[in-house]
Amino acid sequence: MQKEILEYIRKNQISPFNKERRALKSSISLFKTADAKAVHARVIHELSSSFIFKDTLALWQCFPLGASPEKILERQKFFQSIPEIDTFLFKNFSIPKPFWNPNYGVIIVTEDEKTFLRLKEMECPVKFLVHEQDVADLESYDLVQVIECEQFLRILEQLPQSIFLGSIEEVYLERHVRALSGWKNIIESLATWNSSSEIVHAAQELLPLLDLTRSSLVKMISYEEIQGIIEEMNENLAEEIKKITLSGEALLALLDKSSLPLPLKNSLHQAILASGLPEHLFIERFPVTLNEEEFEIYIKKQQAGQHTSLAEEIRKKADFLVKIPEKLQYLSDLLILTDFIGGIRKYIITASSYPIIDEYFSFYLSTNLLLEEAQPISFELTSDHLCSILTGANSGGKTTLLEHTLQLVSLLHLGLPVSGTVHCPLFREVYYFAKNNGSLSKGAFETLLSQLASIQPGKSTLILADEIESVTEPGVAGMIICATARYFIEKNCFMILATHLGQEVQHQIPLGARIDGIEAKGLTETFELIVDHTPILGKLAHSTPELIIERLAHSQKEPYFIHLYESLKKEKIK
Repeated sequence: MQKEILEYIRKNQISPFNKERRALKSSISLFKTADAKAVHARVIHELSSSFIFKDTLALWQCFPLGASPEKILERQKFFQSIPEIDTFLFKNFSIPKPFWNPNYGVIIVTEDEKTFLRLKEMECPVKFLVHEQDVADLESYDLVQVIECEQFLRILEQLPQSIFLGSIEEVYLERHVRALSGWKNIIESLATWNSSSEIVHAAQELLPLLDLTRSSLVKMISYEEIQGIIEEMNENLAEEIKKITLSGEALLALLDKSSLPLPLKNSLHQAILASGLPEHLFIERFPVTLNEEEFEIYIKKQQAGQHTSLAEEIRKKADFLVKIPEKLQYLSDLLILTDFIGGIRKYIITASSYPIIDEYFSFYLSTNLLLEEAQPISFELTSDHLCSILTGANSGGKTTLLEHTLQLVSLLHLGLPVSGTVHCPLFREVYYFAKNNGSLSKGAFETLLSQLASIQPGKSTLILADEIESVTEPGVAGMIICATARYFIEKNCFMILATHLGQEVQHQIPLGARIDGIEAKGLTETFELIVDHTPILGKLAHSTPELIIERLAHSQKEPYFIHLYESLKKEKIK
């Protein structure tokens, strides 16, 4: 499963550094209505709440709905194997911005036209050699990389900054070092991460190469530094002169600055040896001075040596450097995968079991994923009762139960665990008709009937409807509910129909249907409804509008609510 996900990441260029969250592509789904798809989308959003990277959300495309039982079991096995992992570290990662550039001018030269064109395509700094003047122009470059050159080979060999390459893969490896530098903080963080995951090993492989992005390999001496060395030499020579007796000839030579006496020469040579610098940089007289011309030549050679040394160090690691684009891509892929695994793990540890694919539908002590401090509820549809006509109080939880059912179907198909114990058929078509909260449009009733007629009924079909009576006249709504239930029960469909018309339908319940109720038992001291959200199977529950009115009268104290409450109370006394 992990291999499939990584292939999907690579194929679709999913990156931890994309700024915009990409939209999930719609696919053939078991959810056949917009209302059902909306509930599934909320489930996905909740499951993704711990993801750090915006693009991680796209990995849900690897878990299309409507998979085979074998595929769902494979997904469950994958999620069961996910280790505990804290991805908080990822919050510190930002888009890699390369900071390293070679501190020397680089040019690639070739006499082969095909090689030249290919290097141009690779965006390398390349020059096509035709005339000797082209070679002479290379003097200004600190480093000259040579490939496919025969005519000017001897001249190029005389350039101290020339490096000869055997294959085009070795050319301008500096571009890989630059790309690597942008990942410096990420690689260093992951390489020392307290985790045994594959991503740590991938980062540790790249860690040693970061040395190439640090300070220069050769220490350069500046003009100021060598002047300081000369000043110290002259101070030491002055002390030596005080200690020795000079002949008249030696004294004249010293005053004429033409040469140093032998004892002073020996002292000077010892000082130069200690400095590590060549003797020809110094003019041996008193006071000692710098040979400016020789020093300028020395600095140029030193710079060339430094550049060549760093370039040679890069070239030594060519076999690994050419793999950097692939390895950085792999590290990027692992970041997305690990973010997904870490985020899902935070959900998994809150769940209790994996749903079981079964012939009938039931859940026991299951809590709603989308509610805080949700009450565990239980419910079932069996061979005797494929349909539940769900009655009960306003705000009692009828709609929540319908959406809870959809939620469990989603989690089963994704291969994820659930709270409580869940047995569920492998539905292939799920229809949800949400409550009509808007104004009653002229064609709403006809539209609903058309949608119901389009259902492909069968034992793998689940139909959920919330107060479908709201789109037609109350007088016939009860009959429509019962007739609809009877039609789809005969087609072996599973159904839950939430309604306020319990009184109207209780005497015409079709065979295979059951009337269930969610009851409101009263009000708390703060005038909140006391509701047991678990339906009582086989019992009609009243909508208890008087409790809603009582709550509004006491909580909001509006004259209208108080008037309604007093009127209902008087009517009840009568």
